Amino acid sequence: MIYFTYILRSLKDGIHYYGSTSNLENRLKIHNSGKSKFTKGHRPWEIIYSEKFETRSDAMKREMFFKSIDGNIWLKKNNII
Repeated sequence: MIYFTYILRSLKDGIHYYGSTSNLENRLKIHNSGKSKFTKGHRPWEIIYSEKFETRSDAMKREMFFKSIDGNIWLKKNNII
């Protein structure tokens, strides 16, 4: 199975959301349908970045990196956010 770490941007107010999933297309639909508590009030969302991983653990580690100070610096340095 393939896992993804992804970054969404709200088209409403420009905030970012970081997550991981095994089904990227379905997860975006869930965020845009309002079924996810945090993202509900910031719809609609678009995927601005994603990476593939072979394990859920690796995808979650990358998600946690993106949420860290070093990850934020890396994302800005690479013009992702």
